[in-house]
This record gives sequence, C-alpha cells and structure tokens, in this order.
Amino acid sequence: MIVDLPGTTTSKVSKELMTLRDRGGVVALGRVLTLVVITRSGYEEEAIRAANEASREHPCRIIVLAEGSADDETRLDGQIRVGGDAGASEVIVLHGHGELATENESLVSALLLPDAPIVAWWPHGVPEAAARTSIGSIAHRRITDSANEPDPTAALFNISRTYEAGDTDLAWTRLTNWRIQLAAVLDQLDSSPVVAVTVEGASDSPSMVLLAAWLTLSLNVPVTIAAGPAGTGLRRVRLTRNSGEVELHRPHGDVAELYQPNQPVQRISLPRRGLQECLAEELRRLDPDEVFGEVITEGLARTNLRSVRTSER
Repeated sequence: MIVDLPGTTTSKVSKELMTLRDRGGVVALGRVLTLVVITRSGYEEEAIRAANEASREHPCRIIVLAEGSADDETRLDGQIRVGGDAGASEVIVLHGHGELATENESLVSALLLPDAPIVAWWPHGVPEAAARTSIGSIAHRRITDSANEPDPTAALFNISRTYEAGDTDLAWTRLTNWRIQLAAVLDQLDSSPVVAVTVEGASDSPSMVLLAAWLTLSLNVPVTIAAGPAGTGLRRVRLTRNSGEVELHRPHGDVAELYQPNQPVQRISLPRRGLQECLAEELRRLDPDEVFGEVITEGLARTNLRSVRTSER
C-alpha cells in the first residue's frame, strides 16, 4: 500500500502511519533499527529497492530523505509505503523543497523508532564529513558509496581525512569475497614470503584502491596498482614470491582462476556483489568496522597509486 501526503509535516506523516497500523494491522514490533537514506530526488527508487531487499534480513523502518531544489517554495511532500510495497519494513519517503531541501535531523526525529539503533546511508553523494552532518551525528553507523562519485579515489581520501568510528563505505563491502579468498590463499602458502603485490582493476574502481590499501597494511610490502579500462571492476591480484608467483584472476563473469606454482589452475566462485547484498552485510553489524578504519586511515596513505601497464595474461 502506498499513501501520498503532499504538502505535509512530519507530525502528520507520523499520525498517518499510526492510522495505517491500527487500520491494517501493520505493526512496528520486531523492527531492529531505523535506516535513514539521504539521497537526491530521482535517485531514491534504486535505494528503496535495495533497502527493501535488505530489510527481509533486517526488519527496519526506512526513512528516505530525497533532497529537492532549494529554489522551490518551501514544502514537504511525504509518502508512506507498507505491506508488499515495503518488504519487511515501513518506508517513509520525504521530498523536501526550499528550506527543507537539505539534510535535516528535525525532519526525521519524530519518525525514528524509539530505543532502536540508527543507520545513515548516502547512496549518492559522499558528504564532506559524514559523522558531522545533521543525520550522521545521531547515527550509530554511517554508510557511503564512493563508487558513485565523479572521482572515487578523491572520495576515499576525503573519508580518510574525516573518518570517525562507525563510518564505512560500500566499496569496502564489495571486497568481502576477495578478502576471504586471498586470506585463504595466504594461509596455504609455504614459508617463502610475499615480496611484492600487484592489484589490477578498473581505473574508476575504489574497491581496487581499498584492496591495495588492505594488502599494503596486512603484508607490509610494496603494492602496485595496475589501472585498466574504466567500468571493468576488480580483476586480478598477483603475489610475487621468490618461489613463484601466485595469482587470483577474475577475467569475466563470476568465476575466478587461481594460479599457483606447480599446481593446476583452480576455478573459484567469486561473484560480483549486488547493492542489496552489500547493504544487508553492513546492517548485520552496528559496531565500528575496525579493519576498515585502519585501512582507510593508515593503509590508504601508504598505498602506491601509480598506474602501470596491465598484465598480459
């Protein structure tokens, strides 16, 4: 069910939500958190779809702030989605115009679930300092997505400068399967140390940069980034050792190939992760991601961002 509330207030939205709950049996019991999505008008539907899918694992109240034009007449247009249109959640969409066009805690304070954690998500537009924004200052976790920025690497360095415990970025979450596979490979290697690493991926991939930063921090060896064509994602990690190179290569699709000295090529499932899958992973934990904090504040500054020619394999 979708109920439109043009020219409304947050108080009226809250009352309408209670009316819907009393009339239709929609309840807030079992909601584990409030997810506040800060986005721009025209981009909210993709975020709502991902949040709805994630809410099936983490039932929550979703509040979407879709920022409109500051030049318009000041008004607030609301919409409530419940039932089949809201997954396992309640979705409240607020379109602010004029003086209400920018992110504002006062717009959501009356709609937050009492005594429930708050997660803020910026699917488009990494803020200058997420923890110091109006919504970010009250959130337990703050999720950004540098991959949607015009300059993803610059966005990562901005997050590094302003990082506070509780911040994270979906470019890091997309690396989970790569980090699991690389950790398993490193555990199986013999005593010959890794002396250098090359990470290859798209020139516009912040995940490639974060993987290089993680390896720099974890292995304390030179890590070189091989920047390939934009839009191709993360493709390859090569570990250089005196006893021979080890390489994890995903040429295309969801299957990677693992090359090791004197061993047959192994094929490993390494699928690309969807937006809802990454969001659901981030909602599983409400404590700070300490590894991401170390990578973004320490590893990124030590990473060699010089581009080199890509591998010929």
